[in-house]
Amino acid sequence: MQQDERLQLWIERGNVTIPQLFFQHYKTLDIKDVEAMLIMHMISFQAEGSKFPTPSDLEARMHLDLNQISTILQRFMQRGLLEIHQGQDENGVLFEHFSLQPLWNRLINLLVSEKTAEAEQVVKADEGEIFTLFEQEFGRLLSPMECETITMWLDEDGHTAQIITAALKEAVLAQKLSLRYIDRILFEWKKKNVKTLADVENQTKTFRTAIIRPMQKEQKTVKKVPFYNWLEERE
Repeated sequence: MQQDERLQLWIERGNVTIPQLFFQHYKTLDIKDVEAMLIMHMISFQAEGSKFPTPSDLEARMHLDLNQISTILQRFMQRGLLEIHQGQDENGVLFEHFSLQPLWNRLINLLVSEKTAEAEQVVKADEGEIFTLFEQEFGRLLSPMECETITMWLDEDGHTAQIITAALKEAVLAQKLSLRYIDRILFEWKKKNVKTLADVENQTKTFRTAIIRPMQKEQKTVKKVPFYNWLEERE
């Protein structure tokens, strides 16, 4: 079953509250108030089992005449918000019914676009904060060359702001605060397919566990846990 078919089934069963989303966003879809009310009446008719309400049916419930209702319905179909489908009942009799599925698809696409835009804004905000964070840790303003390096990590190497922040933290903990050292960390992480903070944690845990165990055999108390030197060449 296709996604739009599943959505239509959910709507018909009342599992998806489309009217609430519709009221929140119909203005963005350039639907006028009176047009929105007509759509709500069509939904009401469908809920009552009348899949193809006529302009006369709608006129009986609204302060619109037949011509106004017909004009609105025609405008909906021209804009691709409403379709007329043909079906067949159990007796083989053909019938027509309105489908608001194109409208719901348009609404869902709008919501997805809004969520995507919000996510992009969050990413841009995180990326903007990266430079401030580096300046705080370095205790000075970044040079144009350093800013370009960080930009390359984001744009060309495809590292997320979270991963770059984690690499900066590793450098701070190791007391090796330099872009060269951080670049080496990012290079090694990319080689090991480290893409999330969980991957970072697994990498650092694996290394520190391997270091601590031999030390625990030699002494009862481990006073200091060494940090990974990412500049050392390893197999």
